[in-house]
Amino acid sequence: MDGGHKYLSRPPRYPVEIPEFLLAEVRKRGIDLVDLLSKALGVDPPRRASAHLELAKRFLAEGVALAEGDPVQASEKLYKAAEEAVKALAVALGLEEAQKAEEQGRWTAALLFTAVDKIAKREGEDFKLWWKSAWFLHVEGFHEARLTPEQVKDEVKYVKKVVETAVRHLETTSRG
Repeated sequence: MDGGHKYLSRPPRYPVEIPEFLLAEVRKRGIDLVDLLSKALGVDPPRRASAHLELAKRFLAEGVALAEGDPVQASEKLYKAAEEAVKALAVALGLEEAQKAEEQGRWTAALLFTAVDKIAKREGEDFKLWWKSAWFLHVEGFHEARLTPEQVKDEVKYVKKVVETAVRHLETTSRG
């Protein structure tokens, strides 16, 4: 090692600066930044799926941490964890919904629900029920702000199942 410096196992993170008006436009249009950047950079589907899975894991951890003190934000983080896991699976499985989302630059609720139906045919009907739990958190916990911390915590196990399904599938396919 040169000069006694230790090399990091991964490069340091740098803050990404995006002008506020661009972020507002992204939100307004519902653009999926992972898909947009992946398409612009020519990232292959396995790496795109991994990017979605990385976000799913991050949102899951954040949602669990927020569940006791901020059920509204926890609900949205948990929903986003399930959403990103579904996107990861759709990309990894080569579902047409992932292709349509990439072409449109965004995932619609219709694309997500259709992808969930197809994933459930492969993974079992419970997958659809786990997804509905995440959707419940999105609507009742985040948009309507009607859920207590206990009610949010009761749904965590189902969101974890969605994320675990994506983890299991992506690990299996990456091993060959």
